[in-house]
Amino acid sequence: MKKTLAWKLFFTSCLLLIALKGMTSNCTPVHAAKLPALKVEGTRLVNTKGRPVQLKGVSTHGLSWFPGYVDQKAFKDIKKIWKADAVRLALYTSDYNGYCSGDAANRSALEQRIDKGVQYATKAGLYVIIDWHILSDGNPRTYEKQAVRFFKKMASRYKDHTNVLYEICNEPNGGTSWNTIKTYAKKVIRAIRAQDKNGVILIGTPQWSQDVDIAASSPIKGYKNLMYTLHFYAGTHGAYLRDKAKTALDKKLPLFVSEFGICDASGTGSLNKKEGAQWMRFLKKHKISYIGWNLSNKQESSALLRPSCQKTSGWKKADLSPWGKWLLKRS
Repeated sequence: MKKTLAWKLFFTSCLLLIALKGMTSNCTPVHAAKLPALKVEGTRLVNTKGRPVQLKGVSTHGLSWFPGYVDQKAFKDIKKIWKADAVRLALYTSDYNGYCSGDAANRSALEQRIDKGVQYATKAGLYVIIDWHILSDGNPRTYEKQAVRFFKKMASRYKDHTNVLYEICNEPNGGTSWNTIKTYAKKVIRAIRAQDKNGVILIGTPQWSQDVDIAASSPIKGYKNLMYTLHFYAGTHGAYLRDKAKTALDKKLPLFVSEFGICDASGTGSLNKKEGAQWMRFLKKHKISYIGWNLSNKQESSALLRPSCQKTSGWKKADLSPWGKWLLKRS
C-alpha cells in the first residue's frame, strides 16, 4: 500500500513539473489572458466581431541599446500609466549593435529578448509588434535574406499568439522606391504566411514611412491582413502629411501609425502640442492605431521618461518627460 502511494505521489510530481515547465517555455504562459485576434477590413483594424479597433501604445527604443525596459513590471506599467494596449519591440538591423551587424551570439541574445518581450506583453494583456527596425541601411533589401529567415522563424514561433503583429521594415529611406520596397515585402510576407496565415503585417512606405499615397497607387495584392505604416513627428510634419494620409485612405489603403512623436523628426527640439492635437483628432476620426516613440530616458525630446529617471518600471508622473506627460493626457 505504501509503495503504491509513493508511486502515485511520484507520478503526480512529474506531471506538476511538466506543467510548470510548459508555463515557462517559449509559448504563451498558461495563466495569461488570450487577446482577441485582429484582422483588417477596409482601411481599419477590427476585432473578431468586425468592430473597429484603435490600438494605442508605446515603442521601446533599440533592444540592444535599452534592454532594461523589456521587463514584466515595465509592460504592466505601460498598460497602467499610458492606458496602452500595445507595445512595439524595436529590433535595429544595423545600428547600435543591431541584429544584422553583430555576431551569432548577439543575434541569439536579441531573439531571446524578443521572446521575453512577447511573453511579458502577453501576460500584461498587450498586443506586441515585432519591428524590423531598418534605419541607416535605408533600403530594406540590404538585409533581405536575413529578414526572410528572421520573420520565418518569428512567424513559426508566434503563429498561435493572437496578440503578435509583424512590422517588416521600419522606415525605408535614402530614395528607396516603392517598387523596391514591394519586391522586398512580397518575399517577407510569403515567408510569414508560410507559417502564420492570419497575423497582421505592417509594411513600411517610402521616405521614412511617409509616402503612403504612393503605396496606395500600387498596393500589394494576393494577401489579407496587410497594413501600411505612416510615421510622423508633429514638429516637422503637418497638414501636408495628413493630406497624403487622407489620399491613401480614400484609395482604401489601411494605415497604422507604428511610430510618432510631437517633437521634430530628429527626435529633438521643442514639442509642437498644437500640431500634435491636430494629429490626434485625425487619428481618432479615422480609427488609426498609433504607437508613441520611445520608452527610454535618453537625452532627447522624444523619450517618454526624464533623463534623470533611472527606473525601468514603477514610474510616477514626475518621472515622465514633457512628451510622456502629453501622451498620458491623451490616453
